[in-house]
Amino acid sequence: MYKSSIRPLLFRFDPEWVHHFTFKTLKKLGKTAAFRNIINKKFQVEDPRLEREVFGLKFKNPVGLAAGFDKDAKLFRELSDLGFGFIEIGTVTPKPQPGNEKKRLFRLKEDNAIINRMGFNNDGVEAAVKRLKKNKNVLIGGNIGKNKITPNENAVEDYKICFEALYDYVNYFVVNVSSPNTPNLRELQDKEPLTNLLNTLQNLNAKKPKQKPILLKIAPDLTDAQLLDIIDIVKETKIAGVIATNTTISREGLQSKNKNETGGLSGKPLKNRATEIIRFLSEKSNKAFPIIGVGGIHTAEDALEKLDAGASLVQLYTGFIYEGPGLIKAINKKLLENENKNK
Repeated sequence: MYKSSIRPLLFRFDPEWVHHFTFKTLKKLGKTAAFRNIINKKFQVEDPRLEREVFGLKFKNPVGLAAGFDKDAKLFRELSDLGFGFIEIGTVTPKPQPGNEKKRLFRLKEDNAIINRMGFNNDGVEAAVKRLKKNKNVLIGGNIGKNKITPNENAVEDYKICFEALYDYVNYFVVNVSSPNTPNLRELQDKEPLTNLLNTLQNLNAKKPKQKPILLKIAPDLTDAQLLDIIDIVKETKIAGVIATNTTISREGLQSKNKNETGGLSGKPLKNRATEIIRFLSEKSNKAFPIIGVGGIHTAEDALEKLDAGASLVQLYTGFIYEGPGLIKAINKKLLENENKNK
């Protein structure tokens, strides 16, 4: 129904307008118990065999929502009802910021892809905290970044502010230094500044009564040498794991008219590169740390490919938009099907 009826209608309108319209609609409908019951019955797959324990957390299933969709923690409960095992909010920054000028979100229909140059638009970390205080049982990741006006030499302070504010309200943290849409942000992926940033956060973490897992989200545009640096940095800083990958600045093989728009590309064209990076990190590190695989998952088979390459969990974003919530169920069903085959 989604792909045959709902998606064609939604795709007639501006993608950012559709995003806000969908949020308002789901928020309104989610207030009724009848709607939530229908959604739960249609999309939830509950089975103890789907549970995963990763970096000390128990996930009800391995399919999560990637950061960037629910930036301000406005819809985590309703999205969880659609079957996700965990929701990653953000990227949040210390101060509210509007992001880049519109138009900044583009569909590439022929490529099953999206280009965005949103620029960390969000209401600020305190607004997210206020909403997260109402959370009862959704496993939440907090994706944190720096404000656009903050120079890189002061970036660590922004990440510290977000870490401290979110600490009591998220289950794990993600350090985002890999978005292509904040000027010079990716410079923080260099070995020295990245090691310093992660060590600083780990030192803050160590002072807490209970440490929270800190993950690093990396770009798909890193070279093999840079990926080997990432392995060394994870080992040195003892962070919990890596999310592979963020959006790409590559435009190789695209067909759509919007292919030359500036921004980060997500969706099917990213699938193979993201999987390559997962496999590289897993093999070269000898599976030393967990990886959350994200990038180009549009089918259950795509998700299994990421898991087979070395990911412990997967996340959806563009595939969720193109395929609808049925994709979450399809992945979990496929995982159970494989469990039965391997008995």
